[in-house]
Amino acid sequence: MGVDLGSGAGLPGLAVALAWPDSRWRLVEANGRRARALAEAVARLGLGGRVEVHRGRAEALGRQEGWRGAHHAVTARSFGPPGVTAECGAPLLAVGGRLMVSEPPEEAGERCPGAGLAELGLEAEGVTGGGARIIVLRQAKPCPERYPRRNPHKRLLF
Repeated sequence: MGVDLGSGAGLPGLAVALAWPDSRWRLVEANGRRARALAEAVARLGLGGRVEVHRGRAEALGRQEGWRGAHHAVTARSFGPPGVTAECGAPLLAVGGRLMVSEPPEEAGERCPGAGLAELGLEAEGVTGGGARIIVLRQAKPCPERYPRRNPHKRLLF
């Protein structure tokens, strides 16, 4: 099962679910209006049996049973700064799972330093893409229980 953080209009979550018909996804969106529109899109596309829309905050879901450590993939596009995205995504991943973060091509430099990733149990696996970049991180060990913090936006991990 995969999770798309900050699904908004459904990218990349809906696109991946459509392209990968054997997959199951949870689309997470904190904004009520966007979550309702996303649920309508899931219904129109006939994905209701394998795609769920959850209105809520990723940092809260990362502490809930059935969510924490339960996913093989987490995707994020325009979710937040790298440290916040990693801190919200890592607790959701099973060991061996992947966090895939889409970034605009103009972003440059070391966006996910190794020390910050290691603290979350993540390892950098690579960067793919031509135009937009996809940063791939692997959950090498369980994310420590102290993450995600209640407000990862307040004090960035990196």
